[in-house]
Amino acid sequence: ELMQAPWVAEADPQTRVGWAHLALSLGSQAAVDATAARLDAAGLLISPPRQTGDGFYEAVVRTPDGIPIEITV
Repeated sequence: ELMQAPWVAEADPQTRVGWAHLALSLGSQAAVDATAARLDAAGLLISPPRQTGDGFYEAVVRTPDGIPIEITV
């Protein structure tokens, strides 16, 4: 999943690619947990792994330039 949003387009075009967020499926809850732990240690975890209301198991991390990435099953 690659999502754009109008408020992102207003950001500085030299520093933003225009994405609101990106979602990547890692294939298992164990992979999400392990990746979230590694990225938490690097200070990049925004939201720890959880079951969402729409049925996904996900964690949210950020890129160094602040774009949220959902890592999901």
